[in-house]
Amino acid sequence: MKLLEYEAKDIFVEYGIPTSTGYVLEDVDNLKAILYKMGLPVVLKAQVLVGGRGKAGGIKFANTEEEAVQKAQEILNMKIKDLPVKKLLVNKPSQIEKELYVGFVVDRNKKKMTLLASTEGGVDIEQVAATAPDKIQRLDIDPIIGIQEFQCREVARRLGYAGKELRSLATIIYKLGRIMHDKDAELIEINPLAVTPEGFEALDAKLIIDDNSLYRQTEFKKDVKDTQEYTDIEKSAMEAGLAYVELDGDVGIIGCGAGLVMASLDVVNHYGGKPANFLDIGGGANAENMKKALEIITMKKGLKSIFINIFGGITRCDEIANGILDFKPSVPVYVRMMGTNEKEAKEILNKAGYELYQSMQEAAKAAVKGA
Repeated sequence: MKLLEYEAKDIFVEYGIPTSTGYVLEDVDNLKAILYKMGLPVVLKAQVLVGGRGKAGGIKFANTEEEAVQKAQEILNMKIKDLPVKKLLVNKPSQIEKELYVGFVVDRNKKKMTLLASTEGGVDIEQVAATAPDKIQRLDIDPIIGIQEFQCREVARRLGYAGKELRSLATIIYKLGRIMHDKDAELIEINPLAVTPEGFEALDAKLIIDDNSLYRQTEFKKDVKDTQEYTDIEKSAMEAGLAYVELDGDVGIIGCGAGLVMASLDVVNHYGGKPANFLDIGGGANAENMKKALEIITMKKGLKSIFINIFGGITRCDEIANGILDFKPSVPVYVRMMGTNEKEAKEILNKAGYELYQSMQEAAKAAVKGA
C-alpha cells in the first residue's frame, strides 16, 4: 500500500524527522484561510501515488494570494498519469543549499533491507544508479540485528559529513530505518533530503507498506477503500479477501495458489492471449469463494473468456464446480481441474454443459481462441 506524501510526512513527524509539513487542501475555498496562517510565498504540491509530479505541472510556486488560488485550482483540476488530483499539500518554500537522497528498500534476492544514500538528491535514484553508481552508498542490513546507529554514522561519513552535521544526518537515517521496520514497509525514501541554513529537512516522502502486514498495521487498513493505488475492481476484491490484480487483457484467469496463477498467465501469453487479471482464490476455497471470484473478474469491461486452473489439494474440485454453476458466467469458461474430488467436479460440470480439459496448455489455448 502506497501512502501519499503528507501521510508519510505525518509518520516522519511522529518519529522526529525534520520535515516540511503544511496543510492538506481538497477545496480552494479553504486556501485563503491557510494562506492567512502560513503567509506567502507557498509551494503547492499535488498528492498522487505516482512519480513525475513536477514534470507534469503538479508542483507550483505562488507569491500572491491570487496566484495561489489560480494555481491550486489548476492542480486540483488535473490528472497525473491518469490519476485525478483530489488533494494538494500547501508548504512554505525552503531555502535549499544542497539535496541528498536517503532510502531503504527490501532486496528480495538478498532477503535483506538495503540502505541507499547519495549526495545526488532531487532526481530518481534509478537514474543516479544508471549514470553515476559510484555516488550511491549501499549497506545491507542484517534482518535479525536490524539497523544500528554506528552504521548510520558510517554512511553519513561516506557522504562527506562530520561533526554536528554527521550526527544529525545519522539520526535521520536511523529513524528512517526504524520506520521501515516498525511499519512493515517495502520501501521508504526521502528525496530530496534538503540541506538548509537550519539543518536537514525532508522535502518529500515516499512510503510503501507491505499489503500482507495490514492485518497488524491497522492504522493503514482503513485507508484501503480510498487509496488511488487500486482500481475499483481491486478494491472490491480486497473487501472480499481475494488476491486480485487488474491487467489489460480480455482473458480472465482464476487459480488456486499464486504460483499456479502466474503459470496460467504465462501460458495464456504463450498462446497469444492477453490476461485480464491475476486472481488467486487461495487454498481451501469453497463454492462461495469461487462464486465471488467470478463476480469480481466479470466486473471488468471487455472480458471475453475465463480460464480456471485448479489443482485441488485442500481445495475441493467439487466445491469449485458448484461455485461456477452458482454464478453462471455470461462469457465462455474453460476449466482444467486436478486433485481432490476431481471426478465429482467433472460430473457436475459435464451435466451443466461445461467441457473440462486435461492439461493447463489445452485449457489456456482454448480460452485464448474463445476470446
